[in-house]
Amino acid sequence: MIVDDHTMVRAAISHLIGGVRDIEVVAEADSGESALDKLRSESIDAILCDIHMPGMGGYECLKRAHQAHPRLGLVALTAEADITLARQVLDCGVHAYVTKDADPDELISAIRKAAEGKRYVSSRIAQEIALQNGRPEEDPFEVLSGREQQVLRMILDGKNNTLIAEALCVSPKTISTYRARIHEKLGVSTDIDLLRLAVKAGRTVLSA
Repeated sequence: MIVDDHTMVRAAISHLIGGVRDIEVVAEADSGESALDKLRSESIDAILCDIHMPGMGGYECLKRAHQAHPRLGLVALTAEADITLARQVLDCGVHAYVTKDADPDELISAIRKAAEGKRYVSSRIAQEIALQNGRPEEDPFEVLSGREQQVLRMILDGKNNTLIAEALCVSPKTISTYRARIHEKLGVSTDIDLLRLAVKAGRTVLSA
């Protein structure tokens, strides 16, 4: 279900999702109150909801939806890259927090993960959260295992999966798995995001 008080926004998102095979828009709502009413009668796996709407508002709508349907996938959509708001929204049971400047693929990925009960945060927000979670002397990359650190060093050095696999004597498929795991742990979507996070953390050149 798409929840937004602007008809054109709902239409645009519906059109975007309409081309995705495994996602179907089964309902739309123009307010939090309407969304909660439709939850009682519609079979819905996930809600994509704008945070800022007149009346109840998206935050309260998502909070109540989670309380009534704990297994429902919840995606918050907002124009604000606000870390405080993101933490508040995620703490109330929302699975995904996506900013409106995110790529379409990122929004679709967020919906999929939310429907599976997994967390997802827009890359620009995830990087800030990762940095704020650590004390000044801490490193956001410390969440990675030793082997993941090795793979990360080579990724930041510009090596592809084949070259990394040869260096570590494993298969390229294994490196692909490590790469995906690194992205997930650090809350990023691409290797460019990894590099940006490394720059912010002062780890553009990682020691062996």
